Amino acid sequence: MCNRYRASSVIRIRDAFGFTYIESGPPLQERYRTSGIGPLQAGPFIRRRELVVGQWGLTPDGSETLRPINKRTGRPMSTNNARWGKGEPEAWTFKGAWRRGQRCIIPVEDFDEPYWGTGRNIWWRFRRSDGQPLAVGGLWNEWTDPATGEVIPSYTMLTINCNAHPLLSLMHRPDLGPDTNPLPAEQQDKRTIVALEARDWEQWLHGTRADAAALVRLPADDLYVHGAADPAQQVELPVLAA
Repeated sequence: MCNRYRASSVIRIRDAFGFTYIESGPPLQERYRTSGIGPLQAGPFIRRRELVVGQWGLTPDGSETLRPINKRTGRPMSTNNARWGKGEPEAWTFKGAWRRGQRCIIPVEDFDEPYWGTGRNIWWRFRRSDGQPLAVGGLWNEWTDPATGEVIPSYTMLTINCNAHPLLSLMHRPDLGPDTNPLPAEQQDKRTIVALEARDWEQWLHGTRADAAALVRLPADDLYVHGAADPAQQVELPVLAA
């Protein structure tokens, strides 16, 4: 999963994705930060042929509030990541957007994941090895403010199981069993984003659900360059020492 990343600037997005946007209001670059984005903050995403800024944390169909609330527990819901499983997102919160074909691309300079191999968290940073922005597969939706009538977009990143990836499987705190000991590797559910290659962008945005589902897969082993977000915390990963 991903809970913090740096969004690409409007200029970088235009250069990498090769399109112009049509959206009213203040310039897009004034609406989000390129220094870092967390859940429920504003970030850019590409849908169809336009660049939009919305809430990172998808507001599902029928939500009474922009930040969705679990009606059973009364607690806020986490919707910045959408777990993928069995050919579509697992949770009901994302199924409407998926089934309507509301897919988007999220332009990302780099993203951080927690590495716990030393027994404590070290934020580990990933970016494309070719220097281009990452094109992260996501879903979008819109919510209408009942008080003002304003239509507010939101988005989420798809996440897939990465137990089979030699690098990404090292990230995240291990899942624990009932005895509080780490579960065996084959029972862990490590998660990562879906990184789309340029040749797949049209298929993701405009193809059928089956076309899009075929692109939900682990990245090539050499897609990323990576290291501790804070160089002072740099350590050698087991995959590099093997």
